[in-house]
Amino acid sequence: MTWSSRWFAPLAAGVLLAPIAACSSSGNASQSAAKAPDAAATITPANGVSKVRPDKGVQVTASSGELDQVTVQGGGRTVEGVLSADKKSWQTKWTLKPGTAYTVTATAKNAGGKVTTATSKFTTMKASSTISVSDVTPRAKETVGIGMPIMINFDSPVTNKAAVEKALEVRSTKPVEGAWRWITSQEVIFRTKSYWPAHTSVSVVAHMAGVRASSKSYGTKDFTRTFKIGASHVAKVSLKTHKSKVYVDGRLAKTIPVSGGMGGGDSHGNDFRTTSGIHLAMGKLPEVWMTSPNIKKGESGYYHELVLKDVQISNSGEYLHQSPGEYQCLGHSNCSHGCVRQSVAGARWFFNLSLRGDVINITGSTRKLEWNNGWGFYQMPWKTWVKGSALKRSVTTVATGGATTPTTPPAASPN
Repeated sequence: MTWSSRWFAPLAAGVLLAPIAACSSSGNASQSAAKAPDAAATITPANGVSKVRPDKGVQVTASSGELDQVTVQGGGRTVEGVLSADKKSWQTKWTLKPGTAYTVTATAKNAGGKVTTATSKFTTMKASSTISVSDVTPRAKETVGIGMPIMINFDSPVTNKAAVEKALEVRSTKPVEGAWRWITSQEVIFRTKSYWPAHTSVSVVAHMAGVRASSKSYGTKDFTRTFKIGASHVAKVSLKTHKSKVYVDGRLAKTIPVSGGMGGGDSHGNDFRTTSGIHLAMGKLPEVWMTSPNIKKGESGYYHELVLKDVQISNSGEYLHQSPGEYQCLGHSNCSHGCVRQSVAGARWFFNLSLRGDVINITGSTRKLEWNNGWGFYQMPWKTWVKGSALKRSVTTVATGGATTPTTPPAASPN
């Protein structure tokens, strides 16, 4: 027996399956089948219907028997569906593709085993206005750190956020709890409750074809992005001991002498404190020209210098990098303008190790990292993060090939 489906279509008049037989308490098998009540199945949308709304899906129900097989085909593919536990109903799992012809074939059988087949052919309406995924982070096939968020951007505003969020499926080879949070009407971000398990393959599928994202716009195609979680890299940076302890897959791999922000500020509004909290590596560059903000050349406090081995950790100009000088501060005092300086050897080693999404947990500063400063998403308490979901729930990814499933209620964040 096979079951298939994978999109959604409108509720038009049903197609009735021809009657079948049911069991009887007496007589031989053929007599029982002959006396069994007729089985029937109804397919919605009905045969011949056109301009079906693609977000309404296909539904098949059985009476006086149970469904035996349902197949939905359209656009050169077989559509995925879900059969109820009692085998009395079946429906598509995802929305249907706009402007597409579909054929539904359903068989039902009665208690005596007699099978009857019904078919419905219909077409979905074309989308007058469309919406698409415009960008996804991480990059395709990228290996990232255990804190990596999934960031999806759309090319136009989403007003029906719940419908779009339902169409977002996260798969992984190791289960993990996470939740989507809408940042704007065009950006939604998935973060895990804790972190991704190391050495995990992850796919995010936006089943956007047929999703009604606003009153007039529909998605017209799906989008899939696959990436890999690499080794667990966690740097624990103390601005009080002036040391960074870097753990790889849970084991201390290296201790690096560091120097953080000197503290205080200036008359130009610059804050020289390094932010404390859970940072994520956002990217790295072999060299960056760093210039004093809001200070002109020739003014007191001006600097413009080339800095090497830079790992970005916020949008407020913070990096872990090779110290350009003042080596006497490393491991002893905080002398920088806010970045975390490292020894030459330590910076090179850390730079080569770093992946986007690696965790850098900095302690010892009175300045806290804001959740929306770079990728500071783990700074937001878990319950608060989940409230940003249009569906007000978290999801748990299951083994690759399965969909995310709701988790109720969302647990509190460890931070």
